[in-house]
This record gives sequence, structure tokens and C-alpha cells, in this order.
Amino acid sequence: MAKLPNETLTTIFTLQRQLIEGIDEAAATESTIFEQFGETEVTLSVLEQLQNIRERLVGPYSRLASLLPRIAEYQPTAPVDVLDLLYQTIEQAQIARDASAASVREAQRDFNLL
Repeated sequence: MAKLPNETLTTIFTLQRQLIEGIDEAAATESTIFEQFGETEVTLSVLEQLQNIRERLVGPYSRLASLLPRIAEYQPTAPVDVLDLLYQTIEQAQIARDASAASVREAQRDFNLL
């Protein structure tokens, strides 16, 4: 495997776990809102937003999961453009994670689920 710094690998695996947890939290919140309040004019946009959050988190998770095996195939080092893509994906995933977490918390507050 083209050597990535241990810190980078730790960041990637931690981030993947956080993205999965974010997907789960958005899905659980969506389910709870739907079960407690149904699909109404008030809830419809929030339910849709929570579904979009899940989709936004799946994207960077999938990109990270597909980039690591590609990087592993390069010897002795990965091309700069592939590494740039990896670090851009990490940054985008962190932004998506943070924004999504804030949106889920807002939905939970709006429906008194906290």
C-alpha cells in the first residue's frame, strides 16, 4: 500500500464511523418524527431534509471507502492527484458531518426529541 500517515488513516476511519453514526441518527430522527407526528405539512419538509442528510453522508463515506483500496494498489506512492482527491474528500466529509449533525439537532429540538 502506498503509505499514508497513521494520522490520516485514523482520521479516515474515525470519519467513516462518524458518517455512519450520522446516517443512523438522521434515520432514527426521521423515523421518530414520522411515528409521533405523521406526515403533515409541518413535518414533510423536515422528513425530506433528514432523508437528504442521509444521502449527503453516504456520498463521502462511499468515496472514502473506494479511495483507500485504490491508494493501496499504488506502489511505492500514490499519485499526487489521487492524494489530493483523498484530502479533499476528507475535508468535504468533515463539513458534511458537521452540517448534518447541526441539522439533525435542530430537527430534534423543533420536535422536542432532545
